[in-house]
Amino acid sequence: MNSLLLRPLPSTSLSRRASTAPKRVGSVVSFSERRCRRGVAAASSWMEEAGVEVLEEGVRRNPAVSESYRPPGLPRPNATVLEAQARVCTGPEQTRPLGEEQAMRVLDTILRSAMGELKDEPVSNAQLGAFFAGMAIRANSFPEATQWSDGERRAMSLFWPRLVNVLPPEVKFIADPEGTIMGANGLTGPRYVGQGTVEMRLVGALREVLAGGHLGYEEVQCVLKDVLPVELGTANSTMVSEALLAAFLIGQRMNRETDRELKAYCLAFDDELGPTPVADVNSLTHYGEPYDGNTRFFRSTLFVAAVRACYGEACLLHGVEWMPPKKGRCLNSWVQTHICPHYRPKHYWRMRMLVLHI
Repeated sequence: MNSLLLRPLPSTSLSRRASTAPKRVGSVVSFSERRCRRGVAAASSWMEEAGVEVLEEGVRRNPAVSESYRPPGLPRPNATVLEAQARVCTGPEQTRPLGEEQAMRVLDTILRSAMGELKDEPVSNAQLGAFFAGMAIRANSFPEATQWSDGERRAMSLFWPRLVNVLPPEVKFIADPEGTIMGANGLTGPRYVGQGTVEMRLVGALREVLAGGHLGYEEVQCVLKDVLPVELGTANSTMVSEALLAAFLIGQRMNRETDRELKAYCLAFDDELGPTPVADVNSLTHYGEPYDGNTRFFRSTLFVAAVRACYGEACLLHGVEWMPPKKGRCLNSWVQTHICPHYRPKHYWRMRMLVLHI
């Protein structure tokens, strides 16, 4: 059976090289240095007045990330592999193939970590599962433009014979589940079944996901009931391999989960967390927008909702399939002409306020 490493690419594409200049979190970009300094000073003054500690440069953290998002006891992910994950663990059109230099660096980092040489910043099992799941899905089902680049192919052909000797069996399964990607060095995948009943069910579902396929509602529910709750640092965390679970979660996201799969996730977490809380508010403003990847215009509703929330006005942001003026009349035309089939006259003032705020 032909392997991906040996099969020539139909075309060679140039990969964009990311800028090596470091970017500082919280830096201000402006057209003049004076305006930049003024903006930083104003931001620091505002943060001090609000009672927020302004950290010294170099130790400033992102204030948007809650402490509960990453418990302090968890080791931080390996930065080199994390950067590669941001490029290859995404959608069929958004994926950016790695260049040969970056692919070599990533695989060398994984190799040295698996050999125990990176004590300070090892590559976690979850990172291994997510990265190799992304590579497998790209090889099996992504369009030509976002499949493996020539550089990735050359790097993998060089490093995989050494990686196969040090990686755990579940990671080798994720990298080549059917033995069609890595050639003679990818024989672990077809024979892998997992350890225990729970992992066996997860491995069976993962084979379909890594091939670019979708699961039914009951299949997703069954897997999630096995692994939830995910309690880190406890006995429950060893029920399934972190690599397998990470591969399953990122694989479903890369394949763009269907309505049935998304419903299974929502209901599984609802069952785990209990009834959905109901907000006790006097009024609520809805902001519904179709999702188009934010490529055509700047969306101000997020900032409008944040400002209104500061004044005690409850807001709800959600998606819709379409909204006026496409497939209908815009809100402003309803207000001006008093033609509104869905709203009675007493609602006009609310519509005017909504138009003004948008």
